[in-house]
Amino acid sequence: MDYISESEIRNIVSKVLDATGGKNADRTFSNSASLQDQTPHATSSHKILAIGSDHGGFEMKTILLQYVQELGHKVIDCGTHNKESVDYPDFALAVSEKISNKEACCGIIIDGAGIGSCMAANKVPGIRAAMCYDYASANNSREHNNANVLTLGAGLLGLNQVKVIVKTWLDVPYAGGRHQRRIDKITAIEKKYMKEG
Repeated sequence: MDYISESEIRNIVSKVLDATGGKNADRTFSNSASLQDQTPHATSSHKILAIGSDHGGFEMKTILLQYVQELGHKVIDCGTHNKESVDYPDFALAVSEKISNKEACCGIIIDGAGIGSCMAANKVPGIRAAMCYDYASANNSREHNNANVLTLGAGLLGLNQVKVIVKTWLDVPYAGGRHQRRIDKITAIEKKYMKEG
């Protein structure tokens, strides 16, 4: 698989922002204090992430573990650890519980399409998982939705595209403001249907 450097990613994202009229291109790559305020275990620009995958996402997870560490973050590997067939909800739960228990500030889950893991993760109280497929969806999921889990479809995305998505998702801060009211409504729906156990 091809490797794309961080400078190439910056160049790609800057071009996308220029083409779409984005006026704060440099903001995407800043060491954002506002993101640190929103996430536990974030020191400076460094975060602790939980990363997991099923067998379909194992190869991509292995590469992303190294890539995320190259970006300066710490990683908790929630499995799977080989290509033997497993069930994606188990790994979506493992990653989500690391965040729920405040062992990690955010997480990445990779399966074949990214859809099932997103559904499973969103069943855990406090998790806002977003399946992202390009720069714009990664940016929006952080800036507007304050997503704390990113799900990816290894069978649908190329490695270079995934690296752009992951870098964007890790760097873009939550905007707060009017978006917080909407996040609060998501939380209210969650609480309405939660069963005490």
